[in-house]
Amino acid sequence: MLAAEVYGDVAVTEVIRPAAVLPESAARTVLVELALRDVRSGGHWASSPTLWQRYNAPWSGAGMLSPGTSELIGSMQVSYGSPTKYAITIYRATITTLGAEAGWTVEALCDEALSFGGYTLAECPRADLKAPPKPFRMGA
Repeated sequence: MLAAEVYGDVAVTEVIRPAAVLPESAARTVLVELALRDVRSGGHWASSPTLWQRYNAPWSGAGMLSPGTSELIGSMQVSYGSPTKYAITIYRATITTLGAEAGWTVEALCDEALSFGGYTLAECPRADLKAPPKPFRMGA
């Protein structure tokens, strides 16, 4: 219920573990391709350094600065510059009810964006998860 309040109409939210890490060369290509497919210029993607959103149509609001009748299919939460300076980490994806009804899945959403850099979610390198440190014990 909390996710629905924060993200709006949500059908599926998946935490990607371990997080997918898009290497530098692919990350640059993906960013260029997302910009070329921006919702404000006839595309289906709205991207920022923390969130990539896929819409069902280009934005049609006043001056193409708002969604208008365009509806959100899903979103990917990302982090630029992590774990290395030019890499991009993908750690959560969300599909709206509209997206799920149209047949979108977390994998399909991620695969569309990652394909611009030559990857799929399944093929994308993963974050190196280190074991947590041992608990501190006084006098031991």
